[in-house]
Amino acid sequence: MRFLVVGAGATGGYFGARLAQAGRDVTFLVREGRAAVLRERGLRITGLGQDQRIEPQLVAAGQLGGPFDVVVVTVKAAGLPAAIADLAPAVGPDTAIIPFLNGMAHLDALTAAFGADKVLGSVVKVLATLDDDGGIRQLGPLAEWSVGELHGGPTDRVRRILAGIDVPGYTARAVPDALAAMWHKWVFIATAGVVTCLMRGPVGDVVSVPGGTEFVYAALAEAVAVSTEAGFPVPDPVTAEALAFLAQPGSAFTSSLYRDMTAGLPNEAEHILGDFARRAHVLGLEVPLLDLALMQLRVHEAGRL
Repeated sequence: MRFLVVGAGATGGYFGARLAQAGRDVTFLVREGRAAVLRERGLRITGLGQDQRIEPQLVAAGQLGGPFDVVVVTVKAAGLPAAIADLAPAVGPDTAIIPFLNGMAHLDALTAAFGADKVLGSVVKVLATLDDDGGIRQLGPLAEWSVGELHGGPTDRVRRILAGIDVPGYTARAVPDALAAMWHKWVFIATAGVVTCLMRGPVGDVVSVPGGTEFVYAALAEAVAVSTEAGFPVPDPVTAEALAFLAQPGSAFTSSLYRDMTAGLPNEAEHILGDFARRAHVLGLEVPLLDLALMQLRVHEAGRL
C-alpha cells in the first residue's frame, strides 16, 4: 500500500513518520521550503523523552509519477486549494483520500474535486507542535487516528486501510459514523478555541479563577447545542472527555488557534470558528461566546496583515 502524505507539519509529519518507521511506503508532498528543512535535518520527533529521526521520501508538485493507494491530506485550510491541484496526479480510480483538516468545509472541496466516493472521514488527535528548527515536538501522550466512510459502517476498503495504518506510535481504529466523529471533534476544538483565545491563556489558568469553570461549561454547551441541532448529538462520554481536557486544574493545554495567534501566524479561525458560527446561525441558534472569540481572531488577523 502506497501512502502520499500531503504536508509535513506537526500532525501530518507525526503520523507520516510513524508509518515510515513501521516500514510503510510513504512519500511526503511538500513545498520547497519545508523540503529543504527535511533534507537537511530529517523528519524528527522529540518530546516525551524521545529523539527520533527519519529520512523522509519527498516529492514536489509536478513530480508525482502516478496514483497512490491512500492520499492523506494534512495541510491547513488556507493551503487546501493549492494542495488539491498539487495532489491531483496522485489520485487514480481506486485511490482513497483521507483528510486531517478540522471542521467540515474541506469535505465539500475534496468531494467536488475528486468525487464523494474517493473521500473518507477521519479524526486525528495528537498533542504536537513544530519547533523553531522544524522538528515535531510531542506535547503529550495522546495520539489517535480514526477513519471511516462518511456514511455507514466500516467497509472492506476501510478495513484494508486500517490494517495499513495500524502501526506503533498511536492508536488506529475504524469508526462506524465518521461524520459524527468529525462533528464531535469540531465541538471540542471550537470550544478549546473559544476558551483559550478569549481568556488568552491555557485552560488550567482559566479554571483556576472564579467563574472560569462555569465559562468553560458555557462555551462547551454552545458547541454541543450546534452539533445536536445539526443531527449529531454528542454522547455524554464524549462531553466528559472534552471536559477532562478543558476543565482540568493545572493543565497547560491550549488550542492550535491560540498558539497560532500568539505566535503571530496565520490561523484557521474562519475554517474552525467561522464555519461553525455560520452553521449555528443557519440553524437558528445563538452562540455569543463563539461569535466573540471569532471577532477577536478576525481583529487579530486584520492587524497582522
